[in-house]
Amino acid sequence: MKAICTETRPYLQGTRLTAWSLSEMGIDTTLITNNMAAYCMSKRMIQKVFAAADRIAMDGAVANKAGTMQLAICARHLGITSYILGYGGPDRCALRGHEIPIEERDPREVLEFQGTRITGDRVQAYYPAFDVTPPELITGIVTVSGVHKPSEIGSLQSH
Repeated sequence: MKAICTETRPYLQGTRLTAWSLSEMGIDTTLITNNMAAYCMSKRMIQKVFAAADRIAMDGAVANKAGTMQLAICARHLGITSYILGYGGPDRCALRGHEIPIEERDPREVLEFQGTRITGDRVQAYYPAFDVTPPELITGIVTVSGVHKPSEIGSLQSH
């Protein structure tokens, strides 16, 4: 088994957590930057896409770290399956994906690295921390009760 992980800026969670955890489990792990995923998919270096879910709406839309939607779009375009690790299932308070509020974080988190500004003083930043992937871009949602189509996720029993 092999895994390719993205670095997930600005916090490098893919580097510090995902890649490290997979490598510690003995999985052959390669790290790429966020903007390399479509290229690697087009070269057939990636056969399946996996991402987690911070929140799943009842319609099967998934909120996760910003960039998840673009991975799903690229995967769909290139005929690659895309799965969401949804753990317990949907949030019964969010009927549709567009109802999930998207947190916009302090732009300094994009403009700085470890407290040091990494660009010019006149450069501005925008930092939506999450995006919402529509259900039609998702092959399946993995929960504690199995793998489900996004259209089925709203009918799952609560855990």
